[in-house]
Amino acid sequence: MKTETRQRDRDFDCWHRWQGGSLSKMKHAVGQTAAFSLAEVAIALGVAAFCLVAVLGMLPVGLKTQRTSANQTKANAVMSQCIDFLRADVRLPPGQAKKAEGGWENLNGHWQGQAVPDSLFFTTDGKQIGWAQGANASAPADAVFRATITYLFPPTSTTSIAKITVSWPATPIDLTEVEGSIEMFAAVNR
Repeated sequence: MKTETRQRDRDFDCWHRWQGGSLSKMKHAVGQTAAFSLAEVAIALGVAAFCLVAVLGMLPVGLKTQRTSANQTKANAVMSQCIDFLRADVRLPPGQAKKAEGGWENLNGHWQGQAVPDSLFFTTDGKQIGWAQGANASAPADAVFRATITYLFPPTSTTSIAKITVSWPATPIDLTEVEGSIEMFAAVNR
C-alpha cells in the first residue's frame, strides 16, 4: 500500500509539473466566470428584434415590385403581339383579309375609317380572348390585360401611325385606376 501511495504521489508530481507548476502559483478568481449580464442580453435581443422587423417590413415592397415587374414584362409581350398583328394584317394581299387572326379583318380599310379606338383583351399568358370597338368596352371575365389601339390621323398612302396602350388589370376603363400601363407609338408601313 505504501508503494501505491508513493507511485500516486510521484504521478501527481509529474502531472503537476507537466501542467506548468504548482497550483498555488496560479492566480485565478474563485467563483467568477465570463458571461453576459441580463441587461446586455436584453439590449442584444432588442437590436435583433428591430432588425427583424425592418427586414420583414421590406418584404411587401419587394413582392409588389416583383409582381409589377412580371406584369410589365407580360404587357410588353402583349404590345409586341399587337404590333405584329398590325404589321402582318396590313400586308395581307387582297382577298386574304378573312384569314387574319383575332378580329383584325380588313384592317387596312378599318384603319382609314376608324375614329374610335379598338380594345383587345388578353389573358395572363398573352392569349387574345376578346375584341371590342371603343375605349370604354367592357372586359371579359378572365381578361388580365387591355390593349387599346388608337389610330392617329391622317394615315398616308404608305404609313399609318397607331398609339397602343396596354394596361392591367383589364377591367378598369379609366387609366388612372389601373395598377400599371405601358404606352407606345407604332408606325406601320404598307
